[in-house]
Amino acid sequence: MMDFILIHAYLTGDVLLSSGTVAYLGAFTVDYRLECQKQWQVLCKEKHIPCSNDFSLSNTLGDPVKIRAWQIAGLPIDSFSVDNGIIVSNSRRWALMIDPQRQANKWIKNMEKANKLSVIKLSDTNYVRILENAIQFGTPVLLENIGEELDAFIEPILLKLTFKQQGVEYMRLGENIIEYSRDFKFYMTTRLRNPHYFPEVAVKVCLLNFMITPLGLQDQLLGIVAAKEKPELEEKKNKLIIESAANKKQLKEIEDKILEVLSKSEGNILEDETAIKVLSSSKELSEEISEKQEIASVTEMQIDATRMGYKPVAVHSATLFFCISDLANIEPMYQYSLIWFINLYIQSIANSKKSDDLKERIENIIEHFTVSIYNNVCRSLFEKDKLLFSLLLTIGIMKGEDKIDDEVWRFLLTGGVALDNPYLNPAPEWLTDKSWAEIVRASSLKNLHGLMDHVRENVSKWKMIYDSAKPQEEAFPEVWKTLVGLDRMIILRCLRPDKIIPATQDFITENMGRTYIEPPTFDLVGSYNDSNCCAPLIFVLSPGADPMAGLLKFADDLGMGGTSIQTISLGQGQGPIAAKMICQAIIDGTWVVLQNCHLATSWMPALEKICEEMIVPENTHEKFRLWLTSYPSEKFPVSILQNGIKMTNEPPKGVRANLLRSYLNDPVSDPAFFTSCQKQEMWQKLLFGLCFFHALVQERKNFGPLGWNIPYEFNESDLRISMRQIQMFLNEYEEIPFEALTYLTGECNYGGRVTDDKDRRLLLSLLSIVYNKDIEQEKYKLSLGDDYYIPPHGPYQSYIDYLRSLPITTHPEVFGLHENADITKDNQETNQLFSGVLLTLPRQVGGGGKSPQETVEDLAWDILSKLPNDFNLEAVMKKYPVLYEESMNIVLRQELIRFNRWGSLFL
Repeated sequence: MMDFILIHAYLTGDVLLSSGTVAYLGAFTVDYRLECQKQWQVLCKEKHIPCSNDFSLSNTLGDPVKIRAWQIAGLPIDSFSVDNGIIVSNSRRWALMIDPQRQANKWIKNMEKANKLSVIKLSDTNYVRILENAIQFGTPVLLENIGEELDAFIEPILLKLTFKQQGVEYMRLGENIIEYSRDFKFYMTTRLRNPHYFPEVAVKVCLLNFMITPLGLQDQLLGIVAAKEKPELEEKKNKLIIESAANKKQLKEIEDKILEVLSKSEGNILEDETAIKVLSSSKELSEEISEKQEIASVTEMQIDATRMGYKPVAVHSATLFFCISDLANIEPMYQYSLIWFINLYIQSIANSKKSDDLKERIENIIEHFTVSIYNNVCRSLFEKDKLLFSLLLTIGIMKGEDKIDDEVWRFLLTGGVALDNPYLNPAPEWLTDKSWAEIVRASSLKNLHGLMDHVRENVSKWKMIYDSAKPQEEAFPEVWKTLVGLDRMIILRCLRPDKIIPATQDFITENMGRTYIEPPTFDLVGSYNDSNCCAPLIFVLSPGADPMAGLLKFADDLGMGGTSIQTISLGQGQGPIAAKMICQAIIDGTWVVLQNCHLATSWMPALEKICEEMIVPENTHEKFRLWLTSYPSEKFPVSILQNGIKMTNEPPKGVRANLLRSYLNDPVSDPAFFTSCQKQEMWQKLLFGLCFFHALVQERKNFGPLGWNIPYEFNESDLRISMRQIQMFLNEYEEIPFEALTYLTGECNYGGRVTDDKDRRLLLSLLSIVYNKDIEQEKYKLSLGDDYYIPPHGPYQSYIDYLRSLPITTHPEVFGLHENADITKDNQETNQLFSGVLLTLPRQVGGGGKSPQETVEDLAWDILSKLPNDFNLEAVMKKYPVLYEESMNIVLRQELIRFNRWGSLFL
């Protein structure tokens, strides 16, 4: 009774907060919603409006029976998702759900399945007729896959523009007037991650953020691993959930029945025999159900205790999902569906090493799944983003284990906020003001107190670190030598930012293992094996990358060459031809390659419809494959990106990776080609030398004008034709015609791209390292030092083993450059890495200290304090009057007006 009085006392404020949440907060994240609700609670108390201290939407507007039914239908169990369900059911406007992981879609389909739900898209030809029928008969409709604009046709539905005639409610849709049923329900979902709806759309719908939360995903993943590892327990738990929901529903019905009896009873209820019978039977039934519930609760607790043993797997795996979902902020093509993620998760549970020891089994699943995610995501990333992804993965996992201080992590990425530095630079001759300012700011961090003073008092010791060729491997002076991890990297950032990339590689190796800094090489066979007839294979293109030669060779190897593979380059008018090709190939079980999808953005919705409606298991031949090539494009369909298998075909980063790529891919990896030459030893020496030359000319591009005056896109075709020519000349000539080979490779194949005469001279000079008689020597050196040489003649695997032993980072001397040539390149790579990571982070600072707003205000006032006062225009006009003879006076006046205007904008 006391609880009822308290709830009633707080009802006004709680309903006010609930109304605000339903009306305004649907589109926001869980953190922002909670922050707003807290602020509103404070305001309510200031205005003396009574409200609960522990307000929640589910306590005020939620019906436990309904919520349990929603969860059985697929709504995630976390409070954020439950609140979304409550907002959908209580909002006066129809819900438009931002649903990139298809959680809302699945829930609506399951929840409304029994009510004859119709699922439509704006691209459907018959969607108008389906909508009209649903409105008349009062059945629900789900409009899915909408973009950032809505069809004007559905505006009357969104605004609920109905009118009455002779007591019947009608709605005008287009030119038709149809009867409107109040049972009609309308749901909308979009796959876009961060859509921008104009105000005129946003005010007509109830925008809802249905992005999955960590807690919701953890529960799903826990359910999957428990079902696979302990299927009998998971089945029992699901049965208990359904029974519990049925029991609660029955209890609610009993309560309603009792209330009905009490409200209808007249006079003394003790004299009403029917009422007494209903009440006594209800009491017996209620007690029976309560007993069942108690037994079920105990059983459920026991099952949960066993299930929770696998929680570390679910927590770790959920962390991985949010690491990869953040990649879409870097590049629109980096999008991955939850279904794809869960399929990999299930495969890892099945394929990881079994063990009776629970702890060991958990470690096996985690290790297998992490490597699987890394390999699968890496093949779809550009080279510039592979280390970035490894770092995100490492930091994400360590954050989950509470091993990362967010303030330290943010400082490493940004160097702190640049306000005035009152401390004098102790060594301006070598330490830049920027570096000194960062050292000063870093000294405020928890583990770096006193760094500024130590640098000031031990300048010569720190200069040794600054001057070192490998500062990331040096021990820092005195007390700072014990620093590890991000703290050590911050000092390196301050002194030598050009060495952050190797330091990052060391950090990842220490915490995750060497696997995560050695991305898998391009593997067309592996990608194909992971595919099925309904999953498109997408080549994400970059300048100079052409996957067609490799794809056609691969098709021949599988017996899908010739008429079994059709290619078309998309462009104006090619869409219908491509659609016809796909329709026929689905039946015949052949391959279709659509090139340059980015040139046909207007046809992409049609391709999306074909993929979703025509390329389905029941209609598609199992040998059919759809191959797509496209440069990154924001117009590329999200559903195809999420469900397809994405690959990049860029030259890999570093001489080692480049050489490995050449040797692990066709044609070198083909045993028939590798052993096809009569002069085996010389053939393999020249082949290795050519691959080394190919790696050099591609990698030099990273050095900017130091590498090439004009950047050139040398590609696999240049290497392939040059290999064939070596093979031909060795087979046909007794003596090796180095001059002919030099001319063909240097002047024609590679040199054909080179337009600058100095670049041509350089190209021929690099080629002369390989194409000369000295290559016949044993262990012929290809550069200074002992790392790079022509390996001894041997089987194919001996070359692979040698390549894997090479250093990951290539020293500039290998390219014939001074070691300082790395500095500019490495600084650019560091900036690129940090700016890429920053794109994936929320725009706020965690931890203690000032809020983001306070920091920005401080910075703004600091800038304002440095601005000079406005010019006195009247005084200037008197001194320099505007005269016909003095045109510069007019220019002066205009410039001063502009200066004053910019000053006022800051203020």
